[in-house]
Amino acid sequence: MEMPKIINNQTELLVDDLKNNIASGNKISIAAASFSIYAYEALKKELELIDELRFIFTSPTFVKDKIQKEKREFFIPKLHRERNLYGTDFEIKLRNKLEQKAIAKECAEWIRKKVRFKSNTSHEAMGGFLHLKKTDKQSTYVPFNEFTTTELGCERGNSIYSMVNVMPSPFAEEYLKTFNEQWKNDEKFQDVTNSVLEYIETVYPKIRTTLI
Repeated sequence: MEMPKIINNQTELLVDDLKNNIASGNKISIAAASFSIYAYEALKKELELIDELRFIFTSPTFVKDKIQKEKREFFIPKLHRERNLYGTDFEIKLRNKLEQKAIAKECAEWIRKKVRFKSNTSHEAMGGFLHLKKTDKQSTYVPFNEFTTTELGCERGNSIYSMVNVMPSPFAEEYLKTFNEQWKNDEKFQDVTNSVLEYIETVYPKIRTTLI
């Protein structure tokens, strides 16, 4: 049986491991707090090859707020998660607006072809991970809290260390089973793909396209 391994994001980077393992026809399932167009850019070549990517926001994101006015403190982290779509503070420092527009356009086109987003609307805690399903094996990267270049190891960020476990079969299958159960749960998870696309499209001039 294949043994788990650890990526320390120092001598070995998560982004490089994913580049070496993502191939044509693969399927990716991600549960994470936020999604950044710059993380897409870091893996653009590989992500264009996959069959599909399913993404669950682990906390309410791109959904209408249903909480009472006296609990407005929850609005701030929600807004922060949504703004991360354009890039975290660390990512934006390294970019300019022209780059952002070009990346946003490419990312939106890719999302229309390959991606579906859902959001956890339950306010129940949910851990993050990335599951990669290949034709011959499965792997789960955990913890995986944000789909950002910092989480991928491209930038240091403000963490002292950022270690990721790579779990092979049969552990990986258990993560996928859990993801699939949540993905089918319409009571706690809402499709927000169109909302994500609308948010991205505000970065560049384009006629909005609604998914069917």
